[in-house]
Amino acid sequence: MSPIGSGKSKHSESGYARMAGSGCAGILELVIFHPVDTVAKRLMSNQARLFVPGAPVAQGMANLNTVLFKNAAEQSVLSRYLSLFPGLGFAAGYKVLQRMYKFGGQPYVKDYLDTNHRDTFARLFGDKTGKTIMHATAGSLVGIGEVALLPLDVLKIKSQTNPESLKGRNIFGIVRDEGLGLYRGGMWTAARNAPGSFALFGGAAFVKEYLCGLSDYSKATFLQNFFASIGGAVASITVAAPLDVVKTRIQNKPFDAPESGMSIISKMVRNEGMGAFFKGLTPKILVVGPKLIFSFTIAQQLIPFFHGIFEGQGITQTKPIV
Repeated sequence: MSPIGSGKSKHSESGYARMAGSGCAGILELVIFHPVDTVAKRLMSNQARLFVPGAPVAQGMANLNTVLFKNAAEQSVLSRYLSLFPGLGFAAGYKVLQRMYKFGGQPYVKDYLDTNHRDTFARLFGDKTGKTIMHATAGSLVGIGEVALLPLDVLKIKSQTNPESLKGRNIFGIVRDEGLGLYRGGMWTAARNAPGSFALFGGAAFVKEYLCGLSDYSKATFLQNFFASIGGAVASITVAAPLDVVKTRIQNKPFDAPESGMSIISKMVRNEGMGAFFKGLTPKILVVGPKLIFSFTIAQQLIPFFHGIFEGQGITQTKPIV
């Protein structure tokens, strides 16, 4: 994606390049990391203790096996692995559209802020910090708008954690029957996405600005993009973790038995303690985090790559940013 700095006499990547690069990143992420995402969602949705004090470790492992693989828990290794791909169609639609929207859309918002409000950010935060905050703010605004994709996310999570609620129903029937119910948890999703996306793009910009010493982020090397993605991803996952758990539990409830976010929070505090808000954080950082690092890095590399191809073939013709 190559976040756009404030330097002059350079080109902004074309819209085609942004969509192609971020879309390819989403497809590659889906193929490689969907099973990992299923594991994290099932761990976050589980409300029972897996390893009970005083109980044999083998019993805890058996509990973990059941939570992760559900009906395939006693089947072969291959069957258990394939059971981590429920709702792949929903996941494909959601993940590719999400990455195209977020990684391809953030630069447009950043361009707008850079063109119209650069002086304001510089006056409030200084030149270097202002540029970092501008990237973070653009990410946050895009993250809030991501709520539009919520129905696909809801269906993906239900297929991963509560597949019985979708059994025997096609996408058109679900949309007809549930309507706005598919946007259940929308406010919580926006509340999670705003700080999460702020931390993702702001963290990446911070690494490029202060650790890599880049004034023009589009000139970042692969390793610089990689390390910037690590900083942004870890910050984003950690900041968004509490609301992500609440959002997931709202969305995996049966369609006919919804529960409010405040009710879920109350039960979590009463029955599971404050640590419940960070359930799944460690596997998410260690296992799910790499998928965000992967897709963020790949998008930042592929967008300039596609831009060069499209410009070279005359498909697009962008003008310098002034």
